[in-house]
Amino acid sequence: MNSDSIAYEPIGLIRSEHTTPEETPIQPAYATGHQGRVEVLPEYAEGLRDLDGFSHVYLVYHFHVAGPAKLVVKPFLQDVERGVFATRAPCRPNPIGISIVRLKGRQGNVLHVDDLDVLNETPLLDIKPYVARFDRIEETRNGWHDGVDTETAELRGRRGRR
Repeated sequence: MNSDSIAYEPIGLIRSEHTTPEETPIQPAYATGHQGRVEVLPEYAEGLRDLDGFSHVYLVYHFHVAGPAKLVVKPFLQDVERGVFATRAPCRPNPIGISIVRLKGRQGNVLHVDDLDVLNETPLLDIKPYVARFDRIEETRNGWHDGVDTETAELRGRRGRR
């Protein structure tokens, strides 16, 4: 496969209060109350039609300040090395991130969101609606995450807000 044949252009920017990776919550589950805006470029605004009816959306974005790719990392919730594909670490071979955020409202080409765990001025690649019928999985295995107690996850996950 020729990797030069794959190219994406941002469709907008994610605006948040998060300016440093070290103080940004690691997942939306730990970002309650962190609000922001998703500014979609005007040429893509028509694609936001009918999104207002959804409570949550997936944001697909480019980790624009991620370091070089690593195949083994220490995840935020543990001090044990893990394969990068068993984590959500940003230093991936293709630095693509996803977050499910609460959609609070829309004004033209701007989405107002909550539970935002994304750095300010992150390039937005795509938006998809969260649909419980398709996306909710009742029975799961959570790998090494099942060994992380709730208190540790809360403490490490919130990072900037304790």
